[in-house]
Amino acid sequence: MGNDQAKKDLKIILFLCSWGPHAAFQQLQDKDCRIPAQVKMVRIPCSGRVSKALLFKPFEMGADGVALIGCGSGACRYGVGSITAERNTADTRRILDLLGLSRKRLRLAAFSPEDPQGLLDFLNDFVEEVAAIGKSPVQRPSKPEQPADSKAVIKEIIQKHDVYACQDCGKCSSACSLTLAGKQYSPRAMANAIIGGKLDDPQVQKDVWACLTCGICYDRCPSAVNFPEFIRDVRAVLKSSNGNGNEAHGGFFGSLARTMTSPELKGRHWHWLPEDIKTDAQSKVLFFGGCAPYFDVFFKNHLAPATLDSLKDSLRLLNFFDVHPILLDDERCCGHDLLWTGDRENFLKLAKLNIEAIAESGAEEVIVSCPEGYRTFVKDYPEAGLEMPFKVTHIHEFLEREISKGSVGFKPLDKKITFQDSCRLSRHMEMTDSARKLINRLAPESFTEMQDSGAGAICCGNCGWSGCDSFSKALQVKRLRQAKETQGDLLVTSCPKCQVHLRCAMQDPFFGKDLEIEMMDLTSVMAKTICWE
Repeated sequence: MGNDQAKKDLKIILFLCSWGPHAAFQQLQDKDCRIPAQVKMVRIPCSGRVSKALLFKPFEMGADGVALIGCGSGACRYGVGSITAERNTADTRRILDLLGLSRKRLRLAAFSPEDPQGLLDFLNDFVEEVAAIGKSPVQRPSKPEQPADSKAVIKEIIQKHDVYACQDCGKCSSACSLTLAGKQYSPRAMANAIIGGKLDDPQVQKDVWACLTCGICYDRCPSAVNFPEFIRDVRAVLKSSNGNGNEAHGGFFGSLARTMTSPELKGRHWHWLPEDIKTDAQSKVLFFGGCAPYFDVFFKNHLAPATLDSLKDSLRLLNFFDVHPILLDDERCCGHDLLWTGDRENFLKLAKLNIEAIAESGAEEVIVSCPEGYRTFVKDYPEAGLEMPFKVTHIHEFLEREISKGSVGFKPLDKKITFQDSCRLSRHMEMTDSARKLINRLAPESFTEMQDSGAGAICCGNCGWSGCDSFSKALQVKRLRQAKETQGDLLVTSCPKCQVHLRCAMQDPFFGKDLEIEMMDLTSVMAKTICWE
């Protein structure tokens, strides 16, 4: 394909503010100016109204470039639109860099009604710049295929998870974190409604997407009905029929994961890696980090999470034990969130790409620090019929294995600590002891469990970036109050999403100050105190 044809095939989305810039654009149309044919205009009320999710969505759908055009600083009719647009654009450009798409594919500019020629020059220049970068490697992701007979599929799902065994005893409802947070919500009632053929009921569908899939109902169920996995499979049917996933943050993280299903995408997942961390492409151990780099960028303006620290400190701990692991430059999402929000087709694409990349690396052992990634590799990939020519170890297991060999100690830690269990490790994988073994090796001022801990721990309020609402916030507030009641001053976590969600509650304008507590991932606490004896 020649350069002219490649340039002609470019797809560029122009988000254009309805005020000054649109007046300039209209003048170009009125004068029949040659606006580049590659540019498709989307009229918006204000550049500040275009969220990071909306800025990113065209890239998921295969756009080669996106331009956001607003009013100049001080001219925005909404006051802070220009400032918000600058922040959203900067964050989205950093995410494009992480994905290896190039930040140059996204531009922000401002034009007044008096400058139509400036707008036209900008558009022509942007088309030339995108042409120089080339076509995006992102292929438009496929949509889940709708089953021919949804009712028959639901019946199979009910049988698969033996939901008929529900005794209607109500133990699930009495333990459900959402119910205890005040939401009118009952797992058993939802199960009975779906058995009774009421999946089309709007309230039932809302409840399906509200479930945290935290697993505490399964832990308490006397009939061992695996309600979280039942809900997960029901969501796949709903997703294929109406596409609604009740996704938080405008569906950004679903878009991100689906974008990564393109085989030709060559990411730059580890380009932020500090120089003191040692890696080795010939190692037999591979470290799989997960999506934390994207969380830090996406939430940095209002939550300031430090989820990258868990990756850096996991790697520092591996180095401490002379393990210099392989890192995949183009590491992709494990697919956890797609699987749990009903997008099984794209989950499988990610799974196959991950397994293929790890197998090609020659690694014999994969160490994972993210609880969701660990469950996905150890349980969900094999259950999907995928073979993995390597073993998977959680970082806690690795650390306990190495530390138990002796000669390792920990410097005193001047903190009173408590611990937040992650749902995926504690209940889904029955790993409540591994973190506590490590905590008991530390030398803190004290360690006190929260009121609900281990297999009975309360969820951080959200899973799969789906169903976040006021009851999720109530749950987070309740959990932080439990942490404060221990008189602790350091809340130790094991999941990057627990960090994000609990920090969100600390931003509450009414309770935030009372809820504030220092948080740190267990790997970070260990990396800061571990020493040879």
